[in-house]
Order: sequence, then C-alpha cells, then structure tokens
Amino acid sequence: MNDDILNEKTVLLNARAEDKEEAIRLAGRLLVDQGYVEPSYIDNMIEREASLTTYIGNSVAIPHGTEEGKANIRRSGISIVQLPEGVDFGDGQTAKIVIGIAGKNGEHMEILSRIALVASDEANVAKMVEAGSKEELLSMFQGGS
Repeated sequence: MNDDILNEKTVLLNARAEDKEEAIRLAGRLLVDQGYVEPSYIDNMIEREASLTTYIGNSVAIPHGTEEGKANIRRSGISIVQLPEGVDFGDGQTAKIVIGIAGKNGEHMEILSRIALVASDEANVAKMVEAGSKEELLSMFQGGS
C-alpha cells in the first residue's frame, strides 16, 4: 500500500476509547486531518456502524462511510488506531485495531482486500496490537511481517 493512502500521519498508537463510537471518531479524525475526507464523513462512518457492524473478527474493525458518504471523500485513505486495551464493538466482540477506510473511484474493494489479507491472520493482528512504533505497524501493510 502506498504512502498516499497509508502513512505515519494516519496511525495512532496506544489509543483509548470509551466505546466504539469514540474509536470510530478517532479513526475518522485521522482521515479528516490528512485531507482524505470532509469532516461530515465521520458521521457517515457512525451511521454505517449503526446499521451494520464493521467488526470483522480477530480483534479488527474496519469502519467506513455509507454509500451516501462517498460524496464526502476527497481521495482514498486509510487510518489505523491501535487500542491495546480494546473497545467493545457489541455482542462481546472487542476490537484492538480499528482501521478507517475512505475509498474513492472504486479503490474501496482493493483497499479492503489488502486489509483482509493482513487481518485474517491472528499472528499479524497480534503484531499490530503489540507494535511499538508506527513503522512497525505500517510494515504489516507493506509486505513486511
């Protein structure tokens, strides 16, 4: 994954969130701050979560906006929030890695498939949760392990 989509500025280590909405807002704020999305996209992410959970298993959630929210995406980007203590995503599911996604011009599926490859391996997720640096966490998405 290239630096235009994912870089150190869109990674937050050792974060804490009281609930899944706060965790999603943290991921969304990283996307806003780096110019990937309009601020209203964060509300689109919350709306999506209210209708369908974005928790995918292995302690990972991938919040993203609604179909209508695509209009609030400036360019494709990914944010990663590391929550070592985890946050409840409902039904006893705890997310320790929250990956915010904004996909422009059909890039959404390509981004999701790359994330799914990394997140489907429990050992990879454990490394992301334990990563002590942004570089270490990012290496998981750049072919490193």
